[in-house]
Amino acid sequence: MPAVSRLSVTPVKGTALHSPTGLTLTRNGVEEERRFHLVDARHRLVNGKQHGPLVTITARWDVGRHRLSLDIPGRGPVEGTTAELGEPVTTDFYGRPVAGHLVEGPWSAALTEFVGEPVHLVAVDTPGDAVDVHPVTLVSSATVEHLRGVTPGGERLDHRRFRMLVEVDGCAPHEEDTWVGRRVRLGGATVRVVGPVPRCVVTNESPDTGLVDFSTLKAVARSRGERTGDLTTPVAHLPDNGAVVLGVYATVEEPGPIGIGDRVEPLATEAAVDP
Repeated sequence: MPAVSRLSVTPVKGTALHSPTGLTLTRNGVEEERRFHLVDARHRLVNGKQHGPLVTITARWDVGRHRLSLDIPGRGPVEGTTAELGEPVTTDFYGRPVAGHLVEGPWSAALTEFVGEPVHLVAVDTPGDAVDVHPVTLVSSATVEHLRGVTPGGERLDHRRFRMLVEVDGCAPHEEDTWVGRRVRLGGATVRVVGPVPRCVVTNESPDTGLVDFSTLKAVARSRGERTGDLTTPVAHLPDNGAVVLGVYATVEEPGPIGIGDRVEPLATEAAVDP
């Protein structure tokens, strides 16, 4: 029986991942996940695509005390309360507007120094909103291991490159792709798998340094079928009309807790209802 083998979250989008032993899924995802993100001087989203070394920052968020701490390389922790909010901002998350407020405190200045250009810390107004598309991402350990096994130098392709919320043991490689359209029980929660996750250039970056050190996108494409050109030309026989995909997105149908070792059970397909 498949089971949850790893959970990965971070309170600040683009920073180092944490691996809790359990979390709670709400209708809008995990409340502690990506409560904050960064924007530039024009209030455009800043993440690993723009500055990979953000992944070397460790962010810690105390929900009850509203305290955020950032461990930034080369300096001591930058911490304080996030209760004081500044002007409202709306961030474009790949075509989806996400409402938030600039956070008053020491973080923006420290992050600006680290990035080398002006950036601001933003708190989302609605917990769970700062995900790329859907609130849950899932991949099987076998999918990642298969990719490692068929790729020269694949030992560098660990799970952190893909930044998935839930990893599952006990599946065949790419078995999660067959769950699209189905409900899946994850511990005490139930999700509906809605489609594959298109991968981006962040997967080419080392999860330790944030520097590009591997052609992960090309490795994924080769492992799933032949591609042409520069990986931008759709190929009909590949999932998601030829996008470079790995893992799946899901929405939350029944909120609840998820823990390491919890059963993962694809549920029976609902019977069609005659009109």
